[in-house]
Amino acid sequence: MATPLSAEVLLSALGAEGVTVVEHDGWRTHNRAGHGAWGPVNGVIIHHTVTSGTSTSVSMCFNGRSDLPGPLCHGVIAKDGTVHLVGNGRANHAGSGDGDVLRAVAAESASLPAPDRNDTDGNAHFYGFECVNLGDGKDPWPAVQLEAMVRASAALCRAHGWSARSVIGHKEWTNTKIDPKGFAMADLRGRVAARLEARTPPGKPAYQPFPGADWFRKKPRSAVVTALGRRLVAVGCSAYADGPGPQWTEADRASYAKWQRKLGYTGSAADGWPGAVSWAALKVPYSS
Repeated sequence: MATPLSAEVLLSALGAEGVTVVEHDGWRTHNRAGHGAWGPVNGVIIHHTVTSGTSTSVSMCFNGRSDLPGPLCHGVIAKDGTVHLVGNGRANHAGSGDGDVLRAVAAESASLPAPDRNDTDGNAHFYGFECVNLGDGKDPWPAVQLEAMVRASAALCRAHGWSARSVIGHKEWTNTKIDPKGFAMADLRGRVAARLEARTPPGKPAYQPFPGADWFRKKPRSAVVTALGRRLVAVGCSAYADGPGPQWTEADRASYAKWQRKLGYTGSAADGWPGAVSWAALKVPYSS
């Protein structure tokens, strides 16, 4: 259970995972506000579009159909692996589904119950990706498209601290749907899990890898803290009376809280303790 990501944080999360993104005009404010809740969010639902062609599919998902207003998802994943963002907020993608499935996803259970009722509003609790495919079991799923699905799902899981068990198919949410068809969701979750567990490759990266949330709570003394502070000053988020220096202090935390608020975080999500997504967006230079 989590607060939905702002548009800026969502973009940063996808970018940090290496996703190629195209922003549809107006996507940041395009949603179904006023037609039900949005959040708390619990996971990601994968769909297929039953269409062909990127432009046609993106247009449909942004505008909706005669019987269902758009947006019909948050992002459309094209066959070339590009993620087209079409909505931010509540979207008409999940519909009603099984509350027992939602509880299993929220608990990150090892297995999902078979959906047998439609008593819960999924649009309030799930991000949705529509993936361009005819859904006939014959239309191929290019490797680059599947990889984009893995990366986009991992981006949201990493941002919220979820495991791959938070990623489900539409057919796993309700017994009235068959999507996605043509690959196994268990296999996709396995790939998401592997990506979430992957370590930084050897060699000197351009930016400092995220050292983990617990690292900061131990009040470290490190060149990484100095590099972090200098970046916070550079982006106009300084709460320092002097410094910054290598010792983690409340001034660092107050400065980082300013950065979180700049990204769109609010409340307890802007408490000054660094998280993986906001850290990636800050681009702290590598310190050996």
